[in-house]
Amino acid sequence: MSFTGITRSSMQPDHALIAPDSHVRSTLPGWTKTMTTILISPQMGARFTQYFALMEKGGASGAAPEGVSRFIYVCEGAGTLTIGKKAGALTAGSYAFLPPDTQHGITATKEMKLLVFEKPYDEVDGVPPPTVVIGHEKSVKATPFLGDKDALLKILLPEIPSFDFAINIFQFQPGGTLPFVEVHVMEHGMLFLEGHGVYRMSEKWYVVGKGDVIWMAPYCAQWFVAAGKTPSRYIYYKDMHRDPTVML
Repeated sequence: MSFTGITRSSMQPDHALIAPDSHVRSTLPGWTKTMTTILISPQMGARFTQYFALMEKGGASGAAPEGVSRFIYVCEGAGTLTIGKKAGALTAGSYAFLPPDTQHGITATKEMKLLVFEKPYDEVDGVPPPTVVIGHEKSVKATPFLGDKDALLKILLPEIPSFDFAINIFQFQPGGTLPFVEVHVMEHGMLFLEGHGVYRMSEKWYVVGKGDVIWMAPYCAQWFVAAGKTPSRYIYYKDMHRDPTVML
């Protein structure tokens, strides 16, 4: 008899590892022919939400909550993003940032898996609101992180104060590492896209790989080393460009 009471998933006060074997599907208002998996949310202490939208062919998105920015990344499949009278194709690796209250629609032209980040937008006097950003990860130049060619970073959103969070893709060659143990005010949510390695979070060490989701609270000590014989990649969220005192 097989024993199913084992998982790599772990929920800690300042971090979480959510392995694919722990995913539970549900639905969200407004989404049709779509199942969702809520991965990270305010209920666990996060200040943003991260989820999968698993869309059948013909499935359609619901609206983001009022005042909430939405970022989508296509993990698999294909679809269409419509904003006003303009429509564009979505394929694996496509992404889009949609500012708060942007009227838009996402439809699946075949089965599609979206990674979605949502966050209430923090307005700042004198700072213009963010604009729509649409792109594909293949069109974004990878640059060595702090000069390390074994750790390449793709920055998907403009690094300006109008945007209160960043979405980046990190790629590590086998044996590549973060250069030091990071401890910082930014919160993280991430999805491993390829490869595997070992992630340190706080005082714990986790073997991680494709499909794993990680949440790290502010000031959670963190470090990563890529293992195996192929590159490792993950996409991640972090809040940016805001005074922490104002965000309390």
